[in-house]
Amino acid sequence: MRKLKLIWDFRGPDAYKIAQHHEKHLKEYILTEKLTISITGTEILNDTHSTAFLVVNEDQMKPIRDALKPHRGQVYIEN
Repeated sequence: MRKLKLIWDFRGPDAYKIAQHHEKHLKEYILTEKLTISITGTEILNDTHSTAFLVVNEDQMKPIRDALKPHRGQVYIEN
């Protein structure tokens, strides 16, 4: 099953702090909805651009996308 990375972008001097806070809300959503998702995180792209993300199976994507409204998405490749 293909996995998709749903991504939220944050910009500005506090972008990383905001991304970390958003990840907490993503984890709360996972618990509230009793989902089997285990991959979330944050990434610093530069001094003023950070992201929070959630990885879902492709068949889970549409309802989660509609509920959480990520800014973008991409295919997730495990390292």
